[in-house]
Amino acid sequence: MRNKIIFTLFLSFCVNSFSQDQSVSFLAEVSKNTLGVNENLRIDFKMNKDGDNFQAPSFEGFRVVGGPNQSVSNSWINGKRTFSKVYSYYITPLKTGSLTIGQAIIEIDNKIYKTIPIKVKVSDSVISNKNPNDASYVVNENLHLVAEVSNSNPYLNQGFSVIYKLYFSPQINVTNVGEIDSPEFNDFWSHNIKIPRLQIERGTFKGDSYNYVIWKKIVLYPQKSGKLNILPMSLDVSVDVPTNKRDFFGNRIYTQIPKTVTAGEREIKVMDLPDDAPENFSGAVGVFDIELTSTKTELNASESLQATLKVNGEGNLKLFSIPGLETPNSLEKYDPEYKENVKTNTKGMYGNISDTYTLVPQFKGKYPINPVEFVYFNPETKSYKSIFSKEIIINVLEGPSSFNQNNLTVSPSNNIPISKGQFKFLKTKSNLISLESKDFIYSTNFYLLIFIPIGIIIVILLFFKSKKTLSSDINGFKSRRANKLAKKYLSEAKINLLKKDVFYISLEKALHNFLKSKLSIETSDYTKEKIIILMREKNIQNESINSFIKLIENCEYARYTPSTNVAISNDYENAVKVISEIDKQI
Repeated sequence: MRNKIIFTLFLSFCVNSFSQDQSVSFLAEVSKNTLGVNENLRIDFKMNKDGDNFQAPSFEGFRVVGGPNQSVSNSWINGKRTFSKVYSYYITPLKTGSLTIGQAIIEIDNKIYKTIPIKVKVSDSVISNKNPNDASYVVNENLHLVAEVSNSNPYLNQGFSVIYKLYFSPQINVTNVGEIDSPEFNDFWSHNIKIPRLQIERGTFKGDSYNYVIWKKIVLYPQKSGKLNILPMSLDVSVDVPTNKRDFFGNRIYTQIPKTVTAGEREIKVMDLPDDAPENFSGAVGVFDIELTSTKTELNASESLQATLKVNGEGNLKLFSIPGLETPNSLEKYDPEYKENVKTNTKGMYGNISDTYTLVPQFKGKYPINPVEFVYFNPETKSYKSIFSKEIIINVLEGPSSFNQNNLTVSPSNNIPISKGQFKFLKTKSNLISLESKDFIYSTNFYLLIFIPIGIIIVILLFFKSKKTLSSDINGFKSRRANKLAKKYLSEAKINLLKKDVFYISLEKALHNFLKSKLSIETSDYTKEKIIILMREKNIQNESINSFIKLIENCEYARYTPSTNVAISNDYENAVKVISEIDKQI
């Protein structure tokens, strides 16, 4: 009898558990099982009991363009509660063929439930139904993404802008916009102009009145001639479309439609610069002027002054090098400090760049700094133009004279001043004294011959000891000087450690300036292959070369990939280290 009772209770427990499992429903439903590759699909994951830890499928072969949207409903019918919870997604296929939507997972009452995989057939693009009451058709006809190019036929290194505008008619509302595909502007130097906030403006599209927002502004400078392509940009847009239905208060009911819009590929025909370029043309394209200024024009020998060579104007200011400053040999010239004050708008770059030289005169006199020639190409006149800075005279008031004009001649072979009387100290007559026979032992000469070698040995030992100490001091000084030089080049980058984009632009500029000053590399030769060749010619170690090239690649990758504060700090420390090492090796 006891066994029968236990069996009955066990059977009742199993039946109740089974009935409870059967009462839970978790299903996946799609809006259609066959669609075109240019259409969207809605999929709903429905459950009749609230759950936790919902996991959507991976949607392999699809791209999610909307969702997840969550809706919950509770109703009581004849005293019985009915519950429904739905997770909705809008997806679009990425290819044709038979695609499978995987299983979704939910946890209900500490049990795991899964949906059944769903197969859908994707065909080629289908023609949308031209039904004005169809929400998808309304969106297709009233939403457009356009790429406006200011100049589709520029010269090499001539700037132009690309403005992406999202047009939408007044009868629909845009509620959410996200960028899917961002074009990589290969073969262009690019600069993204930040838009503080999206602002709706009025305009026309194909003759009709439209609202539009400017989504992105890009300034491009082509780096090679020929046909170049600007790849498409795609946006995911959520659109509210009015329906013919109204709510209880008479307000129109809207339905939300996800839509992917694309600005098509644009072709740019880049003209090469004319072949009659002067020899000192460094690649400047635009309209510029050049000026040479100095902090002093009168000073004494061994005092210093700063001479600044500045290029002002509109054009590719960051893409060419300033001409070098030629000075007389009696003015000691140090490596220039590069500065730039460049801004960018939709017309391109404008502002100025400059090289500041520190000059130290050695002798008294007047020293002219000749005008500096600067050559640029003007796209408006389609010709090269040469301009010159003003001449500056440096008057050194006090100091040693470099030569005596009344008592010097100049050697034609090496221009070394030779004094006519500089050999007068040589005697032409001898003054010999006869030596008498004396006892050499215990004489002064005897003791001198004994103690002089000992003194010489002591002097030699002291000399090598002091030389060793001096050598260690020199090595320490060189190390400190190299480290100080590296931090000088990287000062602007250090200031912008918390601003990723500005930091990597400053870092790339610092590396470029270091190469210009140490290897005399031009902007046109600023390639990884050329840098490696020049560094090997200077017998720089391969480890230092690889570290320097790695920093250049990090600057390039940082334009398109996110970077952490730790990575930026590491790049800065590595830059200080590698510049110091290369400077010591040079």
